[in-house]
Amino acid sequence: TMAAYRFFDNDSVDWQAIMAPHWQQTQQRMAALPVVLCLQDTTELDFNGQGAFGLGPLSYEAQRGMYLHPTYAVTPGREPLGIIDAWMWAREKKDESGARGGPKESLRWIEGYERIAEMAAQLPGTRLVYVADREADLVPLMLRAQELATPADWLVRAKHNRCLPDGEKLWQHTGAGAPIGELTFAMAARHGVKARTVRQQLWARTVALPAGKGKSVLATCVIAREIDAPDGVKPIEWRLLTNREAATPEAVVELIDWYRARWEIEMLFDVLKNACRVEALQLGSITQLERALALFMVVAWRIARLMRLGRTCPDLDAELFFDPDEIQAAYLLRKKTPPDKPRLNDVLRQIACIGGFLARKSDGEPGVKTIWLGLKDVHVAAETIRALRGIGALNTCV
Repeated sequence: TMAAYRFFDNDSVDWQAIMAPHWQQTQQRMAALPVVLCLQDTTELDFNGQGAFGLGPLSYEAQRGMYLHPTYAVTPGREPLGIIDAWMWAREKKDESGARGGPKESLRWIEGYERIAEMAAQLPGTRLVYVADREADLVPLMLRAQELATPADWLVRAKHNRCLPDGEKLWQHTGAGAPIGELTFAMAARHGVKARTVRQQLWARTVALPAGKGKSVLATCVIAREIDAPDGVKPIEWRLLTNREAATPEAVVELIDWYRARWEIEMLFDVLKNACRVEALQLGSITQLERALALFMVVAWRIARLMRLGRTCPDLDAELFFDPDEIQAAYLLRKKTPPDKPRLNDVLRQIACIGGFLARKSDGEPGVKTIWLGLKDVHVAAETIRALRGIGALNTCV
């Protein structure tokens, strides 16, 4: 523990240098794929009650903490590839007039696109798609992409029902007329929400969005509106904006699937806060917290990646992801004999069962929570195996 504190307190260590090897490896994974979704979002980290220097207010002025805004690369099939960028900052307090100093926070969305655009030049064989929620519905962002000749695509959820040049409203204009197709997908259960099948009708229109001073941005507006929602349930409706054309139902469905993959970054935040428990860190300054968060972001990515690969590539050799002691520990804690060549999914299910997964037929595949809980015990057991081997007692203990 003291060594970790010394490391986080070392002023010669930069958090970006900590993440640099991960960034390089992530870019290599991206280069092997035709399309990569670059998800962006912001989360609050609440360190209220702690004395770390440099923290600032959060949603409420009385709260103290900082903000984290990563760019998370995933495949269209939702396999996490890694974190390729991040902003970490604390807000300044409001002055007597109620104004807040510091750079305009909305700039992070535009700068995020610019960095993805720079990366697109280094990955000529990969199409990068910037994906974000309502907070990124900014005309300056779209205009900046257009000025750069759109080296990376962008796809954001619309927040504003803008006026079009002819006086119509964007959403009414897009949703007028017959739908061009339908989409059906299964919505997984969430806290307080039952799993159900969602059926949506689809509309898409190419529009010119006013961008001030005689400028405009050419974009496609997509609307996906649920029909036949259960009684008492609010229908799901998504309104998206993108630079990409969507002239066919298949193209619209692909865009919606890409937007739905945005949930992966919410899962990353969940692991970061609840598995890695970063908000419980007791470090002396925001600079130290940044160094710790750089490490924990990689840990959170690995847990999320294991969960996804266990579902999409279950037959991979488990030794690609775990060392032999970790595999032995997982089966030992379950009082089971490991097979000669354990598969990734086999080992993950053992780990998840240690973490509370019941593995009933109706339970499907384990989620990130049972995997991270199980991994904690497996790591302790693996260290025990190594310690016993070190003193020559591994084959004699009972």
